[in-house]
Amino acid sequence: MNPDSASPDSTRRRFLVASGLGALATGLVPISLHAVTPAKATAATDAGVAGPHKLLPLPYPEDALAPKISAETVGLHYGKHHRGYVDKLNELLADDPRRNQTLEALILATHGRAADSKVFNNAAQAWNHAFYWQSLNPGGGGKPDGALASAIDRDFGSYADLRAKLAEAATSQFGSGWAWLVARDGELAVVNTGNADNPLPTGAKPLLTIDVWEHAYYVDYRNRRADYVSAVIDGLLDWRFAARNLSA
Repeated sequence: MNPDSASPDSTRRRFLVASGLGALATGLVPISLHAVTPAKATAATDAGVAGPHKLLPLPYPEDALAPKISAETVGLHYGKHHRGYVDKLNELLADDPRRNQTLEALILATHGRAADSKVFNNAAQAWNHAFYWQSLNPGGGGKPDGALASAIDRDFGSYADLRAKLAEAATSQFGSGWAWLVARDGELAVVNTGNADNPLPTGAKPLLTIDVWEHAYYVDYRNRRADYVSAVIDGLLDWRFAARNLSA
């Protein structure tokens, strides 16, 4: 399909499936993007390492998250770091019988296995980044509503309490890593993971994430991680994406 003729909803669905997020995409109601036209969406080039794992276009233009996250940061983060994980994974799996497995399957099969640490790190980082881009929306922020809001009140007491826990998880993560809102055992929880790790091996269902590797914010915020985290939570988090994942 010509990306210029695709609808925003179909662009997002194709991104989810081909980025290895199919398990979370199944059954999701299409989510419309704010202020995004398909013709302006960032197109992935064909310059990557050949293989089954693809870097698809961002679900919004590179400059759509500005001023909270600049086009320069998104260009480097997506075009260099995210692409690098996808390319390295394809390179590692070039002659591996597991090369056609989904990212989720690779993550679960290689987690905690020292001999497979390179495959795990690159598969998990490819998945984490694809999920991160979906967790953000140019018209995001604010407060969730509906069933997600009720679950937040039930498990955290209030949205303010959830926000505080999510901000704390993101700012207190030592070194590189991620902060996540997850569903597990019928309840919502906030967790953080280091480096490439994510909640999938624990059986938790990720609802959204915040990337706190330095490459996610250093161009714009230098060492002020807390300012980046606040900007993401209050202005970019896509609560509708989280709600769809909760109900899937």
